[in-house]
Amino acid sequence: MIKQFLGIINSEFKDYNRRKFLQDLMAGITVAAVALPLALAFGVSSTTAAAGLITAIVAGIIISSLSGAFYQISGPTGAMAAILISLIGKYGMNGIFIANFMAGIFLLLAGIFRLGNLISLIPSPVITGFTSGIAIIIASGQIKNFFGIEHFTGSFFDLMKFISGLHIDYPSTIIGLLTILLMIFYPKSWGKKFPASLLAILLSTLAVLVLKLDIPLVGKIPTTLIPQAHLRLTELNLQDMKTLLIPAISITVLGMTESLLCGASAGRATNHPMDNNQELVAQGIGNIFIPFFGGIPATAAIARTSVAIKAGAQTRLTGIIHALILLLSMFLFAPFMTHIPLSALAGVLIMTAVRMNEWESIRFLFKNKLKSGIIEFFVTMIITVIFDLSTAILAGIIVGFLLFIVKISQIEINSSQIEPERISQNHHEVFTDWTVIYISGPLFFLNSSKLKQAIDELPANTNVVLSLRGVPMIDVTSIKLLIDIYSIFHKEERQIVFASMNPKLKESFKRTGLISMVGEEAIYPSVNEFLLDLVDKNK
Repeated sequence: MIKQFLGIINSEFKDYNRRKFLQDLMAGITVAAVALPLALAFGVSSTTAAAGLITAIVAGIIISSLSGAFYQISGPTGAMAAILISLIGKYGMNGIFIANFMAGIFLLLAGIFRLGNLISLIPSPVITGFTSGIAIIIASGQIKNFFGIEHFTGSFFDLMKFISGLHIDYPSTIIGLLTILLMIFYPKSWGKKFPASLLAILLSTLAVLVLKLDIPLVGKIPTTLIPQAHLRLTELNLQDMKTLLIPAISITVLGMTESLLCGASAGRATNHPMDNNQELVAQGIGNIFIPFFGGIPATAAIARTSVAIKAGAQTRLTGIIHALILLLSMFLFAPFMTHIPLSALAGVLIMTAVRMNEWESIRFLFKNKLKSGIIEFFVTMIITVIFDLSTAILAGIIVGFLLFIVKISQIEINSSQIEPERISQNHHEVFTDWTVIYISGPLFFLNSSKLKQAIDELPANTNVVLSLRGVPMIDVTSIKLLIDIYSIFHKEERQIVFASMNPKLKESFKRTGLISMVGEEAIYPSVNEFLLDLVDKNK
């Protein structure tokens, strides 16, 4: 794996020159401008603004350095913030640190054991569903900050009380609304030069300072990479790790999913596929170190990665430069960032939540009335909101699997009398006692009863040709059924033959003893071959 990583680095920096460095520098500055407000917003939504900023800095340096592709930009994300919102109240900040550390180990092991392709096992409607569920969690989690409410836990009952009473802080709400409106109507061409989210936060902070507004603010931003609240080796113990196993798995699953999906999307955009396993190693090592700096779980971020690509990133130095600029801004602008209103960050997060929905995929599902995909989407989204990500993804996969099983269990069974014309024969009397049953679809326990029903409905003393050309596979239940049918036919002195089976099907028949029971003479390459043989035997 180390040799493969060195190969990636050599290829990436081959012919590197001053022009490419300047492109990386400009791309890094651009990404930092986008990342700064998002890091603060995602930090505030789950833990603290300082934790979000530190995460973006440490992840930008460590994960970018070891990443499986040059374009990956990692840091705090909305999806991860949604998970942390539910965990912080239950386990506290130290619990987040330990779960983050454990998730880093799991991600590292996933990369070492080459599990990078597991993402392909998750159906796309499930991914769309949990993304929308996370968007709902993020948006609903900003009600307190958006409206300036002091006592709001985010529970359903608190929400009902809030709606009925409408006890809001009007200056906070106005700033939040103006932030959203600015982000909606801000020209896209301007956004390429100066992000709307950053402008909204700058203007709202200036408004607080000039108008001396008494509203909830971000508060103190530490000018150190290792604040007082951070993980210490002495705080790691087996008992806490056992308690935090499920949260750690949730963080691992989300980190793996987000990072690999981001890499797949960016890989298609740049025509440079990502090394999935190396990316998991990078995410693992980064998340092992981040809690020791007081940060929160990081993943690759699609928004920041796409900005890096569009800004002309050439190498992984873009990610490192963006982190160094964030570090510089922490030291230089910490006093100014202290006055950022929480409602402005809430507005940024609400718009981020709206935009993070995979609207194109959602439209595709509903426009084409893909019922199974729509069911997977809603099941995953609802369970994400009510329970957690790991449960939602597992439930989505199970639902998708069950729907797929139901779909493939729909087989077609058609019975027809033999037509002598198909083999240019006129021996009608030879075929009068025979019926051909055509089967299309896999034969297994869910649909084998349909075959039995079709045979039971045939007139007495009818012989049967089973055409299996359309049967790709067969399970034990169906083979046992065919053995039972043959036994009944044998007792009633009726005949049953099998035609047009594929090699795998024939192998299954041999292993279970069905061929030795009916004899090789009852197996034909095609229905036509059987008909010709039947005519020859009756001449």
